[in-house]
Amino acid sequence: MAKELTGRVALVTGAGRGIGRAIAERLAAAGAAVAVCDVDGDTAGKTAGELAEAHGVRTVGVTADISDSAQVREALSAVRRELGPVNLLVNNAAVDVVRMFMDTDEADWDRIISVNLRGTITVTRAVLDDMIEGSGGRIVNIASDAGRVGSSGEVVYSATKGGVIAFGKALAREVARHGITVNTVAPGPTETSLLGQVNDFNPKIVEATVRSIPLRRVAQPDDIAGVVVFLASDSAAYMTGQTVSVSGGLTMM
Repeated sequence: MAKELTGRVALVTGAGRGIGRAIAERLAAAGAAVAVCDVDGDTAGKTAGELAEAHGVRTVGVTADISDSAQVREALSAVRRELGPVNLLVNNAAVDVVRMFMDTDEADWDRIISVNLRGTITVTRAVLDDMIEGSGGRIVNIASDAGRVGSSGEVVYSATKGGVIAFGKALAREVARHGITVNTVAPGPTETSLLGQVNDFNPKIVEATVRSIPLRRVAQPDDIAGVVVFLASDSAAYMTGQTVSVSGGLTMM
């Protein structure tokens, strides 16, 4: 693969596993220095070491619960010390509680909102000063097609992902004059632990969904990661404020 992202310093949240891990891997393969941020510090450090060894790029693992602004600031300070200012941010970290809305409570809502929506906002704000000072940057938010069409058993999750989409569009308008693009990737059903939660909740939902996907399979994390690398590259320099569904054709809009 061409090292099209050489010179970029990327921060990927929730990068210890699943889609985040695949994104970090593809960014490293494309030449970016990568900060692996995860709530599990051991996993973050291990992943960062593996990426450095596999791709010969600078990496660092940092620990942060992105719902905690103090932890985010501390993690960003560590990234700056080790790699330099972030000019490529991928907001991937998210949580969910898969059950019918009437069976959830305020503690469930607060956790989902604080990580998925407020956490995305918090991390974005933390890196924007450096991007503006550096006269450019790329922000890629990972939302979900649940935020565009809704998903049974994921009502509050769907609300937060819809919020992430709207946040990205509005922010794109504000920061374009600084040479910063903001785009959103909205995965459809993807082979991750979250899909496992949905399957445990109701396997018939997963079965029916897969039958409805024109490409007849759920996504693999690397399917999402490839689109993120494109949006981070110079090939997407004239794209901003866009939401790209990666769903095998399940949603077409």
